[in-house]
Amino acid sequence: MYAIVETGGKQFRVEEGRTINIQKIQAEAGSDLVLDKVLLVDKSGDVSVGQPYVENAKVSCEVVAHGRDKKIVVFHKRRRQDSRKKQGHRQDFTTIKIKAIEA
Repeated sequence: MYAIVETGGKQFRVEEGRTINIQKIQAEAGSDLVLDKVLLVDKSGDVSVGQPYVENAKVSCEVVAHGRDKKIVVFHKRRRQDSRKKQGHRQDFTTIKIKAIEA
């Protein structure tokens, strides 16, 4: 059984027991979280597609930890102008563990 949920403007395929990184949310590590924006649920071949969300479907999760991704370099250069700018960026994320899918 799996589901596709929307959180942080992105979509994720989730299964029970799986751990994923999502955009940072304000929640303490160890607390429970419910994702209710479920786009699709597949129960061993029986697929339910929402318009846009599946009614009465939710995914129960546990917040494991918070962290930051590795640094990416953002470099801007204007040719022949002796102009350049180098920036770094590290994206914050929250690691969650999927406990149950209810549909």
